[in-house]
Amino acid sequence: MYAEADIPTDVQRALTSFLDIQQERLAEIGPELAELVQAARDATSGGKRLRPSFCYSGFRAAGGDTDQPILKAAASLEMLHVSALVHDDVMDSSDVRRGAPAAHRRFEALQRARTEASGRGGDPVGFGVGAAILLGDLCLIWADEMLHTSGFDAAALARSSKFFDAVRVEVTAGQYLDLVAQASGEADMDRALRVLRYKAATYTVERPLHIGAALGGAGQHLIDALSSYGLPLGEAFQLRDDLLGVFGDPTVTGKPAGDDLREGKRTVLTAYAVDHASEVQLGEFDRLFGRPDLDDDEVQLLREILQDSRAVQACEDLITDKTEDALAALDRAPIDDETARKALADLAVAATSRHL
Repeated sequence: MYAEADIPTDVQRALTSFLDIQQERLAEIGPELAELVQAARDATSGGKRLRPSFCYSGFRAAGGDTDQPILKAAASLEMLHVSALVHDDVMDSSDVRRGAPAAHRRFEALQRARTEASGRGGDPVGFGVGAAILLGDLCLIWADEMLHTSGFDAAALARSSKFFDAVRVEVTAGQYLDLVAQASGEADMDRALRVLRYKAATYTVERPLHIGAALGGAGQHLIDALSSYGLPLGEAFQLRDDLLGVFGDPTVTGKPAGDDLREGKRTVLTAYAVDHASEVQLGEFDRLFGRPDLDDDEVQLLREILQDSRAVQACEDLITDKTEDALAALDRAPIDDETARKALADLAVAATSRHL
C-alpha cells in the first residue's frame, strides 16, 4: 500500500514516463516539437498535487486496491491542471507561473532569441500566445490519454469517464464565467460565487474525489457523501487562494504580489469589498483596480480597502465555516478505511490553512 507522502513522487514519475513516450512520438513528426514537450515537462514539475491527492484518497475511500494503477490515473488530473493554467495565463496576460515565466512568455522569449540570431522571423508575442494555446490543448488531450491508458479495466474507466468529462466541461464553463466577470467591470457576488464553484471547487476537490472513487467502484451513496465534503472544501480552498493572490508572499505563491489586483480579478473578496466599502473607498477602488501599471503604494492602498471593508475577515470566516462543513460531512461519510478518512481530514487542512 502506498504511503500518503509517496503521492507527489509517484505522480511525478507517472508524468515523466508518459512524457518520455510522447517525446518519442512527436520526434517522428519533427525536432521542433521538442520545445513543446520540454515546456510540458517543466509545467508538470512541482505544484501542490492536490488534485491527484484527492483522486487517490477518493479511490482509497471506495476501498480501491492500491495494487491497481491509481497513481497514473490520478496524474492525469495534474496534466489537466497544467492545461488550464497555461490557457488561464494567456487570457490573463500573466508573466509568471510558479516562479518561472508563464508558457506564452517562455515561447515568446524563444522566438525573440531566434529572431535576433537570424535577423528575421515572425512576431514573438504572437508566436508565444499561439504556442501556449497549442501546449494547453496538447496537455488537455494528454490528460485524457493518461487516464484511458492508466491500466484500469473498461468498466472502471467507464464509471470514471462521466466525472472526467464533467470536470472538463465545468472548468471551461467556470473559466468563461470568469472571463465574463472581468469583461463586465462590475462586482457581482452571485457570479463570483458561481466562478468559485465551477472554476475551483468542483475542479480541485469534488470531481477528483469522484474520479478516484469511481475507479474504486464506489456506489452513489459514497459519491454523494464525497460531494458534501468536497464542494465546501473546494470553495474554501479557492477563497484562500484569492486571499493569497492579493496578500501572499511571492516566494510561496510563485506570482508577483498583488497580481490579482493588477489583473482586475472579480472574486468573492473584491465583490464583498465593493458591497461594503465607503463611498470614498469605492471611488479609490474603481480608480485603481484592474490597472496593470499599479505601483507598490497603490497595491497597498487597495489592500487596505479590502481590509477596512472587512472583506478579508468575511473571506476568513467563510473559509472557517466551509471547512467545518466539509469536516462534518466527512464524519458522516460511509468510509470504512480510517486511513483514507484521516487522509481526507489532513487534505482539508492542507488545502485551506496556507498562511498569508
